[in-house]
Amino acid sequence: MKNIAVILAGGKGVRLGYNKPKQFLKVAGKLIIEHTIEIFQKHEEIDEIVVVSHKDYIYLVEELVNKNSFHKVKKILNGGNERSDSSLVAINAYDNEEVNLIFHDAVRPLISYRIISDCIEALERYNAIDVAMPATDTIIEVEDSFILNIPNRNKLNRGQTPQAFKLNTIKKAYELALKDENFIATDDCGVVKKYLPNEKIFVVKGEESNIKLTYEEDLFLLDKLFQIKSMSLKDDNDTSKLKDKIIVIFGGSYGIGKDIKDLALKSKAKVYSFSRSENNINIANKEDIQKALNEVYQKEKRIDYIINTAGILNKESLNNLDYETIEELINVNYFGTIALAKESFKYLKESKGHILFFTSSSYTRGRANYSLYSSSKAAVVNFTQAISSEWDIFDIKVNCINPERTLTPMRIKNFGKEDPNTLLSSQKVAEVSLNVLTKNITGQVIDVKRK
Repeated sequence: MKNIAVILAGGKGVRLGYNKPKQFLKVAGKLIIEHTIEIFQKHEEIDEIVVVSHKDYIYLVEELVNKNSFHKVKKILNGGNERSDSSLVAINAYDNEEVNLIFHDAVRPLISYRIISDCIEALERYNAIDVAMPATDTIIEVEDSFILNIPNRNKLNRGQTPQAFKLNTIKKAYELALKDENFIATDDCGVVKKYLPNEKIFVVKGEESNIKLTYEEDLFLLDKLFQIKSMSLKDDNDTSKLKDKIIVIFGGSYGIGKDIKDLALKSKAKVYSFSRSENNINIANKEDIQKALNEVYQKEKRIDYIINTAGILNKESLNNLDYETIEELINVNYFGTIALAKESFKYLKESKGHILFFTSSSYTRGRANYSLYSSSKAAVVNFTQAISSEWDIFDIKVNCINPERTLTPMRIKNFGKEDPNTLLSSQKVAEVSLNVLTKNITGQVIDVKRK
């Protein structure tokens, strides 16, 4: 029996205050609905995908389907005003066919392969499947601002999607529901439960990461969850993919940059390193960047990967910094990032390449004596996310590495001798950095931690 994934993206609401529905917002370098469709596209047990969208945004769905070559998407349907209307549109599209329908919210982009597989496996034994997680908070029933009842939490679960059905089951439930003049539906399992009360609905265990984008805060949570997901990259090293790749490193004379260079050379990549101490190339000078990139391109006729590890840390109060030092800090830490991106574009567009920037764990919160460093590293993160969106149409990948406190010459200069067991090794950062270059991800900030 064919397994049909139904991506419910019919909402037109702009609750989050943006000018498009939430499924068309970007997180981790892609539209939220792109992430969602991609998971079902790659799942080997999904035979076909149908997307149910509001009529005003069908053109956007068509564009992203074509751009990503989502060949399993066979239908893009016009949804209704309510969720139940959209479900009915998909049900009617497969009328008289023997199929399984697997309904999933477009705004749950972190659905796992495991959940999808478990739903499909459960459909071999049951006609209706839900996905849920045990309630962790105490649930109270309230009326007129007073507690009416406190149900037993052990029996309560938080519903998620997908919800999966044999077509005949969900079709029959809706046929009965539509005869009820008081019919109100919030989800498809609720329709089955009410109108086919004798039908068992099996519950597959969900996952905490399978969250639904509802509020603005959820955007930040989703972004962080994608970061956590990307951290698994460090456990999946395959630097053989770097063989014969042309890699340009700015800041490759010591620290993380040098370790990246050495590891890339061991992987048989062709590596070119530039810095003030090596060849008098200053990342803060756009002419130096132009010279370095042109030199490599003239020799190799392409550039695949560009990495910028160059940076300056002055652990001093703003009051103690003269303007010359301030200008140098900003030029190296931030302007250099901008100039490198601008000068790299034509080369990376040609190769469909990858550019990698570096931030610091201090970017999340400004601290005393780090005002210029922290703020410039925060700017690099925002720049990465913005440029990844601009360059996505050119198939250029833009990511940012965020290592925690790392044992490097720059750190030793500012902090003196520290217990190396309390610091991340620069070699580990290098391994993760090169691994990221081989992955099909963009717009992400990849955290690198000791453990």
